[in-house]
Amino acid sequence: MTPATATAPASLDHLSQGLLALLHQADPDVERILAGEADRQASTLELIASENHVSAAVMHVVGSWMTNKYAEGYPGKRYYGGCHFHDQIEDLARERAKRLFGCRFANVQPHCGANANIAAFMALMNPGDRVLSLPIKSGGHLSHGLKPNFSGTFYDIVEYGLDPKTELLDYDAIERIAVESKPKLIICGYSAYSRVIDFARFRAIADKVGAFLMADIAHIAGLVAAGVHPSPFPHAHVVTTTTHKTLRGPRGGLILSDNEEIATKIDRKVFPGSQGGPLMHVIAGKAVAFGEALKPEFKVYSRQVVANSKALAAAMQGHGYRLCTGGTDNHVMLVDLRQRDAELTGADAEKWLESAGIIVNKNGIPNDPRPPMVTSGLRLGTPALTTRGLQEAQMAQVAAWLDRVMVSRGEAGVVRAVREEIRDFCSRFPLPH
Repeated sequence: MTPATATAPASLDHLSQGLLALLHQADPDVERILAGEADRQASTLELIASENHVSAAVMHVVGSWMTNKYAEGYPGKRYYGGCHFHDQIEDLARERAKRLFGCRFANVQPHCGANANIAAFMALMNPGDRVLSLPIKSGGHLSHGLKPNFSGTFYDIVEYGLDPKTELLDYDAIERIAVESKPKLIICGYSAYSRVIDFARFRAIADKVGAFLMADIAHIAGLVAAGVHPSPFPHAHVVTTTTHKTLRGPRGGLILSDNEEIATKIDRKVFPGSQGGPLMHVIAGKAVAFGEALKPEFKVYSRQVVANSKALAAAMQGHGYRLCTGGTDNHVMLVDLRQRDAELTGADAEKWLESAGIIVNKNGIPNDPRPPMVTSGLRLGTPALTTRGLQEAQMAQVAAWLDRVMVSRGEAGVVRAVREEIRDFCSRFPLPH
């Protein structure tokens, strides 16, 4: 089924159905594209670790009346009139974020995680100051020091690595590098690291060299909020995160702190320092998502995310794949494809699996000999699978499909057969609405 002919799944909630009906009259071209995307999400298995499926409440609030308003500034201090209800929703989002993470200050305005990091850098440092961080090639994020990014352009980046044998964080080595380089800021929190982070040890290193500690928990925020992963508080001076991924909110950013002086600087560096008008419709969606995450059901969900991740990791190992670090403690795993098939690349696997209805992303492994657009690995995650109700028992089947497609090297008959099996499987585990 191609996007040009796709029809939306019948299981859509009534507001989504109403939107498509409205578009059928107002803009059939957009209706066709949205219907195709709705069908794609409903009929494929989402294993990208940084993606999830929001609730119908979050999705429709992001498409609400809040989209019509400029609200530059902060509650009670706006540069436009008519912001009474926008003040209320931003205050609600901030209060819920503080409750969720057990901290004193929250800024909910960043448009994304990278924007949150821009504001944090600006609040804690001057251009040219030194940052100690894990490079993207070892599982860090582009906004932690990649040369073409703002972080690598305006700041002096010193890297720490992973232990070459275990692929784990080597805290003793990190401390030695920190003592030698004397950074102004140390960053922990990663995009492709599958083990628990020792925030207390990082703070001890930061204190030893007089550095600020910033924890970017974009990937593990939901697990932290649910108590499934240790919290960066009270150790980090600043915590940044996205609001999607394991937190299961709308795409956006969030900055947290316990330090009033730092929080005041962060507010100024978000607005007017690096952004203009906030996306109030997205902030409203954040408020809803934070409210969902404060419910007991979210703790159950988060525990299941990790249980599913461990089960999927074990199943992949059973098929002969090597996992970086040897396994996972969280929602993500980094799969080295070479042990199963020395010629298999992440780029090929991503393409073949998408055709079969499994959405993944190619990912470099530590010391990957292949370039970033090819890679020797895949990054797999379980947040979205868990959202649609899958549990440990289904992880073996998911791993079997992954292996079947990759071992066949994308053979057309295998891909077609798996695609139909997955479409049927997804109908038995529909997306919540």
